[in-house]
Amino acid sequence: MSVLADNQIAALSLNSERPMITPFIDRLVKEGPTGLRLISYGLSSYGYDVRLAADDLKVFTNLNAGIVDPRKMDPSCYTEPLLRHDDDGLPYVLQPPNSLMLGHTLEYFRIPRDVLVIVTGKSTYARAGSSVIATPLEPGWEGQLVLEIVNHTNSPLKIYPGQGIAQLIFHQGADDCTISYADRGGKYQGQTGTQDAKV
Repeated sequence: MSVLADNQIAALSLNSERPMITPFIDRLVKEGPTGLRLISYGLSSYGYDVRLAADDLKVFTNLNAGIVDPRKMDPSCYTEPLLRHDDDGLPYVLQPPNSLMLGHTLEYFRIPRDVLVIVTGKSTYARAGSSVIATPLEPGWEGQLVLEIVNHTNSPLKIYPGQGIAQLIFHQGADDCTISYADRGGKYQGQTGTQDAKV
């Protein structure tokens, strides 16, 4: 198994029949149009930094005394954070202290049968006390990726939608898998938005 380099990720994402990443940014973007510094996103040397969508963010809450049951999620277990704008005009949400927030990527993925993708956090957020949890993107899976964002601090944390939130590392196998995620009818196949847990 090998890790895909930038040119290989680009070739798979610019495939007109089945692009691996849509929309695809062919470079690492670190600045906005006016030169404002951003949390980077796009193609890197051996990976791809994804962006968090601004819609359908869900923060777990105990305000409604709901019980979190992964077999049957209760909508009262969530609250929607308020989208705000900082002094530079950039949108952000405040994630409460010691909390978990669900969101999804702006990007849509179509993972080839011989590729497995591992998700890691970005150092910018890690150094601010945040981590990202996500399960692997399996061969044959497609959809928007749901991310679990953890604020490990005792303070509110600014999370910036539209900017980088996590990095994906693409591992290519020596051959196509025998049975892909799509072949077995995976329950999160084709998901869009922030999907709840399913069984």
